[in-house]
Amino acid sequence: MSAVEDRLAELGHVVPEVAAPVAAYVPAVVDGSRVYTSGQLPMVSGALVQTGKVGVGHGLIPPEDAKVLAQTCALNAIAAVKSVVGDLDRVERVVKVVGFVASDPAFTGQPGVVNGASELLGAAFGDKGVHARSAVGVAVLPLDAPVEVEIIVHVAD
Repeated sequence: MSAVEDRLAELGHVVPEVAAPVAAYVPAVVDGSRVYTSGQLPMVSGALVQTGKVGVGHGLIPPEDAKVLAQTCALNAIAAVKSVVGDLDRVERVVKVVGFVASDPAFTGQPGVVNGASELLGAAFGDKGVHARSAVGVAVLPLDAPVEVEIIVHVAD
């Protein structure tokens, strides 16, 4: 087990098996010293944890719950990286995180939701987990997922 996985285990997280793609793509691609993940949904054991839009009000997913879902997306992104590099200790830096939040039109708290992914990556990779980021509100995501996260990491040869 890698030091990254040890740190995650201390926080009560396990790197899952890589999530199976839901369309015609692969979970991650290595290009030189970079790994690019596909967008990762909040899937656990092959099933979407929750569906719907994020916001405040009846029938919406509360931002605090969506933040936890973003953590799940980040764990799935870590699994995608591991699937192509083997040892997570090869990650030298999380370069970029892009988080998409399926948002109620009145919701503007996307950065707080995507913090779930950013904070988990920081806990997993320490200083190597500090990254650039975008948090984007969108009308709808695949399978009606509330959150989707993709990452780019730099790995050692």
